[in-house]
Order: sequence, then C-alpha cells, then structure tokens
Amino acid sequence: MASSASSAAATPAEPPRRARDRILSSKLYFDVPGSKAPVVYSPAYDISFLGIEKLFLTKEGHLEKNRVVEPLEASKDDLLVVHSESYLNSLKSSLKVASIVEVPPVALIPNWLVQQKLLYPFRKQVGGSILSAKLALERGWAINVGGGFHHCSAEEGGGFCAYADISLCIQFAFVRLNVSRVMIIDLDAHQGNGHEKDFANDGRVYTLDMYNAGIYPFDHVAKRYIDQKVELASGTKTDDYLDQLDKAFKASKSRFQPQLIVYNAGTDILDGDPLGRLKISPEGVVIRDEKVFRFAKDQNIPLLMLTSGGYMKSSARVIADSIINLSNKNLIELGNQLG
Repeated sequence: MASSASSAAATPAEPPRRARDRILSSKLYFDVPGSKAPVVYSPAYDISFLGIEKLFLTKEGHLEKNRVVEPLEASKDDLLVVHSESYLNSLKSSLKVASIVEVPPVALIPNWLVQQKLLYPFRKQVGGSILSAKLALERGWAINVGGGFHHCSAEEGGGFCAYADISLCIQFAFVRLNVSRVMIIDLDAHQGNGHEKDFANDGRVYTLDMYNAGIYPFDHVAKRYIDQKVELASGTKTDDYLDQLDKAFKASKSRFQPQLIVYNAGTDILDGDPLGRLKISPEGVVIRDEKVFRFAKDQNIPLLMLTSGGYMKSSARVIADSIINLSNKNLIELGNQLG
C-alpha cells in the first residue's frame, strides 16, 4: 500500500507554470445558473457508430433537458495540462486510437472521422468532468453522465480511455478551486491505473480503489500507488461487495480528510457484464451509490460522480434508477422535475 504522506515530498506544490497558466486561461469553467441541476451532459457524448448513448434521465422524463448543463469541449491547451504534445499527436493515427479503444476496425477509418465521431465525444466528456468539480464545490454534488476514463494516464491511453479526465479535473481543482486534498473513490470493476500513475507521488490525492483483481489491466506498477486497495475475486456477490465497501469507508475516515471526492461509478460491476465479471445486482449498484453519497454528505464533502464503464444495455437504466434513488433519499436535489 502506498502512503500519500511519505510520497508527498517528491511532489511539486503545483503544476508547472505553463500548466497553471493554461488552467487559469481555460474556458471550461463557466457560471451555471441556479435554474439548472448540477447534472452535466451533452448529446455529443453519444458515440453513435458504437451505439453508446449516455442520457436516459431526460428520455424517461425525470429531468427537463433545459435543466441539464452542457459543457464545452476540452481544447488542446486544456489537455496539455496533463498530456504531452507527443501523446496528443499520437492520436492523429487511427491505428493508435484503435488500440486505445480496443476496437480494431477503427484503424481503417480516416482520422478526421475518428476525431469527429470518437475523440470529439471524449473531449466533450473531459470538459464535463472538469466543469463537474466546480459545480460540486458550488452545490455540494455534481454528476457528469460520462467521463471516468481511469485507464488513461498522462502518457498512455488504453481500455477505451483516450484522455485522462480524472487527472485533469483534479489539476484544475487544485488551481482554480483552492482545493488541496482530493479523494478518488474508484468503484469501476477495473483497477484505475491511469490516475494512480498520474498521482503516484502526490500526497494531495488519496485513492480508494475496489476492483476485480482477476481482469484487465493487471497494472502492478500502478497498484503500488493505491492508498487503499480492495481486491475482489471474479464472481463476488452483492452482500460481500457492500460489506467490503463499508469496511473500506470506515478505515478511510481516519486516514484522510478530503475537500473533494471524485467518484468513479462504473456499472460494469453488474452481474452479467462481460468485462467486469462480478455478480452485483442492479439493486446492489443503487445501494453502492447511495453509500458513497452518504459517506460524502455525512462529512460535508463535495462529491462529483462520473458514470464511467458499463458494457450492457441495462447499465443506463440502472444509472437512472440510482440517480432517482439519490434524489428520493435527499442525497441530491434534482428539483420538482423528478418523476
């Protein structure tokens, strides 16, 4: 288990001056009127050629479209806060993008089309993750119905993650929101190796990662940087999962006091998900999310939720049910539009 305190000495107090200047000049933070809910989404998130649709709350009539916040696309300057020029240039190769998203036919698509149909939706979701941190500080919570690209680090994409939105949103929060202690709660079925590598020697970030140890990415280097590691076996069931989560929260309270929580809420833990290989019921996912939001609210810590991985059509319905449950339990406030 890595110790945040012991590794902090190697960490600069802030990003390099150029990155700081980029953050301060970014247009991704903007004022959101109180009439809108802190739910961030754009129709541009949808990756139509892969059949990935993100918003379900408005379709089901639970939230009016004009109450959803549309983010801006992360620009090259925004992305350079974390990523190198050489990494961003590598995405101009369709073959490279195909290997990152693990969809081989993408290699055969002209890159301008890959940029438009795949990387543009990703960049919009990055903008949403960054804006969500600002909204969470202002409102107490925020949900980006997208993002959570936790396999991407500054220099390496993978696992359908081309941009490091978690690292970016935290770096923006350090500079623009006067935040100096952030907790990442990563409950996607997969290890969040991207942000773990990016914050390897940064004592300002504490990572609780609960994942199936028997599946991708098997990143043993990144594992060393997890502050609180809960490794699950394939086939773990709902009651055991929730019990281990309770124990993890109890332990973390005495170890770290964050000013912001970034919650990576993958639904690939669902029973039947071909990649997650866990056996968590839909009700279990709803309870999991409720536990996370209650953990934050009980300590009065702003929380932003990223919907992250989920590879079944039922995932969208479960996320919608979870958000409705959070509202019904008064853990979030969606207003009178809730169905």
